[in-house]
Amino acid sequence: MAGSPTDIAGKPLWLLAELTYRCPLQCPYCSNPLDFAQRKQELDTEDWLRVLREARALGAMQLGFSGGEPLLRDDLEILTAEARALGYYTNLITSGVGMDEARVARLREAGLDHIQISFQASNEELNNYLGGTASFAHKRAMARAVKAHDYPMVLNVVIHRQNIDQIEDIIRMTIELEADFVELASTQYYGWSRLNLEGLLPTREQLRHAEAVAKRYQAEMGDRMKIIYVVPDYFENRPKACMNGWGSIFLTVAPDGSALPCHAAQHLPGLEFPNVRDQSIDYIWNESPAFARFRGFEWMQEPCRSCPDKTKDFGGCRCQAYLLTGDASATDPVCDRSPRHAALVEEVERIERAAAAGTTKPLVFRNTRNSRALG
Repeated sequence: MAGSPTDIAGKPLWLLAELTYRCPLQCPYCSNPLDFAQRKQELDTEDWLRVLREARALGAMQLGFSGGEPLLRDDLEILTAEARALGYYTNLITSGVGMDEARVARLREAGLDHIQISFQASNEELNNYLGGTASFAHKRAMARAVKAHDYPMVLNVVIHRQNIDQIEDIIRMTIELEADFVELASTQYYGWSRLNLEGLLPTREQLRHAEAVAKRYQAEMGDRMKIIYVVPDYFENRPKACMNGWGSIFLTVAPDGSALPCHAAQHLPGLEFPNVRDQSIDYIWNESPAFARFRGFEWMQEPCRSCPDKTKDFGGCRCQAYLLTGDASATDPVCDRSPRHAALVEEVERIERAAAAGTTKPLVFRNTRNSRALG
């Protein structure tokens, strides 16, 4: 039954610590909540230290420091040092803005394992436009500083209609910067990216070209540089195994302490997500109704319930299902077995026609002013 027993809960192997929603960038594809400006009560250092200890005791091994921009937290080095002492593998997910070489060195000394720097595009003009700040040159300098301090060079570029035609230049930039890993992260449409769907969703022709370019460079670079590129969900016929299943191995803690099975889950109706200020990680993971809600298979509707692929894709993404159908329990409409798949295909075609006609709505940038207006 929904609210499945703890024996299928697994362990929270991957902890995403969203330290803050504050950010110097204004990316229109940000996955932060639309009303982030109203969420000001960040966990303090002691709260975060307790979260790290409790999650590690339950088996968490991978730790991502994210945001917003986690570099805005003055206690990042303290949290990093504690994570190292506890035995985590730590990853800083950052825009690079607010970082300098001295801080790279301090984080290295604290025991940080991995820094992932994001770019918005391969040229200064578009990068700075999408981020809303003159950051391109600084990002390049910080990428080189990361390499100089012997970190794995991991670069991330979120791919969408505004930059997808640059994909070859983007890959060439990552080669120039001597990246070890490159994530060409196709936009997932929730949060600000869902709001900007009409301006961000690529056309099918753009996708065909981008996929061909990515595959060519994957073959060319081989083991010298690992390139990850995945086609956006809206163009697939089968859903991805989102988060490897709800409440299976991923645990997100938001800046205000809300504990979530994924970082986009806060908008789902009818679920009261526990807060680490009030409950232990043990209770949250093993006993809270919100984390149990979509574990296992008994909650599934048809066609998922009788589908042999349910053990592979877990019914797809609950957030995507809700945004596209109004029902978080529905089959993810990305799946062509979903009764709503045709409606998704029609929406994609409508957006493509609008792009061809030049009638796409302007982008709404992620900033405090827009967040307050939307909230």
